[in-house]
Amino acid sequence: MSPPSPPRGSFAPLAQPVFAVLWAATVLGNTGSFMRDVASSWLMTDLSASPAAVAMVQAAGTLPIFLLAIPAGVLTDILDRRNFLIAVQLLLASVSITLMILAQTGLLSVGALIGLTFLGGVGAALMGPTWQAIVPELIKREDVKSAIALNSLGINIARSIGPAAGGLLLAAFGAGVTYGVDVASYLVVIGALIWWPRASKTDDALAEGFFGAFRAGLRYTRASRPLHVVLLRAAVFFAFASAVWALLPLVARQLLGGDASFYGILLGAIGAGAIGGAFVMPKLRERLSPDGLLLGAALTAAAVMATLSLAPPKWIAIVALLFLGAAWITALTTLNGTAQAVLPNWVRGRGLAVYLTVFNGAMTAGSIGWGAVGEAAGLSGTLLIGAAGLAVAGIVMHRLKLPAGDADMVPSNHWPEPLVAEPVGHDRGPVLILIEYHVEKHNRTAFLHAIDRLSHERQRDGAYGWGATEDSADPHEWFMVESWAEHLRQHRRVSNADAELQGELLTFHKGPDKPVVRHFLAINRPGKA
Repeated sequence: MSPPSPPRGSFAPLAQPVFAVLWAATVLGNTGSFMRDVASSWLMTDLSASPAAVAMVQAAGTLPIFLLAIPAGVLTDILDRRNFLIAVQLLLASVSITLMILAQTGLLSVGALIGLTFLGGVGAALMGPTWQAIVPELIKREDVKSAIALNSLGINIARSIGPAAGGLLLAAFGAGVTYGVDVASYLVVIGALIWWPRASKTDDALAEGFFGAFRAGLRYTRASRPLHVVLLRAAVFFAFASAVWALLPLVARQLLGGDASFYGILLGAIGAGAIGGAFVMPKLRERLSPDGLLLGAALTAAAVMATLSLAPPKWIAIVALLFLGAAWITALTTLNGTAQAVLPNWVRGRGLAVYLTVFNGAMTAGSIGWGAVGEAAGLSGTLLIGAAGLAVAGIVMHRLKLPAGDADMVPSNHWPEPLVAEPVGHDRGPVLILIEYHVEKHNRTAFLHAIDRLSHERQRDGAYGWGATEDSADPHEWFMVESWAEHLRQHRRVSNADAELQGELLTFHKGPDKPVVRHFLAINRPGKA
């Protein structure tokens, strides 16, 4: 195995013109989205004085992420990603155009605003996994983590600029103009996507359908132990770290004695800290492993929560939240980058969608839980409990090492298509594949260990059942897939890393010929569908 490439600078991905253009367009698009959100939230206070109605705007924007993250990941993997992103941008632009027209004509109602905000949330939910999935297409492999950090930096830049710019436009020109500027930002993103010199997706007889791709994605997630580690580490970190996000408005008001503007300053400090963290990330990666980075992020966030629980002077709270922003972007980049590294391209959108679901679920469940703890233990007590829990969890989870993410996930294409006496319909199934090995007795234990590791690869790539049997002391491997087409896809999905594992298994096989492979297809009895 070749030695890892030396760490590169924070902005190395921007040397790739396609990434630079799409990154800049995304920052602009996100800025427009934050401007739209400010206008919608403010308009709702004009339309209704009900706190429930105002809260519904926020809920309508975030609910689709929980409902659609995994389906969006499926669509990311089965559709042309550029065309899909363009379609989503057109949806978002149409939402803002409708808001602009209704605001200008005075016809905007509570129901219409909530409904259109929900549609905007649908667009955001569909777009999230796709934007993340295209990152490895745009840059060199060694720059993936820097690119992810830049994406987080871009979101923080947009979060810093968008609300302020939206508020100024809203005050000076009204909601219609604010929505119009948002529409213009989507047109810029669409133009960048059209410019992107990406080869169009060709027709493929083995292209997956939605439900088949959905099942394949869940099978991969269930069988991928490296991804399990990432998901567990993410769930634990964000469940505890969510305490500070859930309680920050109350911290600003009750513990620190601030007003709404001071709360905005605290949020700005987190964003500024995240920007600073993105600058120093390459230096940190030179000195710390991904596990060390995640432990450092957990301990830093815990220290910030403990500091806030003491009701410090306002300037100390602002400085502390700078460190929280740096810790937050470190954790996000480390976990997201590792998830990217352990996922092959064919299932990347679905795997990232599962990661996003775990992230949002942990944040949501954690926020609800910490709110309940706050009712019983008080604000300072809850922050201390959260800080202690995050520190302990960070130390305990440090023993569960993140996957290195250095496996070659590019398809090997080494597995030839099966030979058949006559054509087999792609919808025929299920299919039982039986492989017969000849293994000498003294190699049997080592062979069984190797084939057990291979079982995870078979299941990741499409098998829903796997086992090992023997006949006259010779071992057989069997696995089942749901259709002939899915088995042909298995041949395409085997990565170079998994091909090495298969090659290791074949070293145990003795005899002049390769292992015998048999395919058994279910027979539809007469009169049966």
